[in-house]
Amino acid sequence: MSLKKLVSKLTKENLWLFILAELSRKPMYAYEIAKVVKEKYDIPTAKVTTYVVLYGMKREGLIEKRIKSPSLSNPSRKYYGITQKGLKVLRESIGFLKGILDSLTSQSAEEATEPLESRKISSESYDEQAYIRPAKEA
Repeated sequence: MSLKKLVSKLTKENLWLFILAELSRKPMYAYEIAKVVKEKYDIPTAKVTTYVVLYGMKREGLIEKRIKSPSLSNPSRKYYGITQKGLKVLRESIGFLKGILDSLTSQSAEEATEPLESRKISSESYDEQAYIRPAKEA
C-alpha cells in the first residue's frame, strides 16, 4: 500500500469528518465548505461531491440546513450547521483517530526505523519452517 492510497483513504473518503470539523466552528454554505476544505486541508473536491456528502450527513442527522433570506446585496443561501449528534460523532471520531495514532507511535524509534534484515530475530519469535511453502506437485 502506498502513501498516496493512504492519503486518499484518510482524506477524500472521509470528507465528512473534515466538513464536520469546519461546521463545528461556524455554519457555512456548500461553496464555502469546499473552498475551506481545499485551502485548509488540501483536499480538492468537486462541487457535486461536496453536495453528495452534505446530503448524506443531513440524512444521518449530523448537520442541518437553514436558508438565509436574500437581501439586496446577497442571494438566498443554504447554510449548513452541525447538530448535537454531529458534535458527538466528531468528538468520537477524533478520539478514535487519536487512539490509532497513539498505537502507531508507541513503538520505540529504533524499531520503527530498522528494516527486518538488520534486526536480530530470536528463535523463540521466528519459526523458519512456518514461512517455507511446500513446492506444488506437477
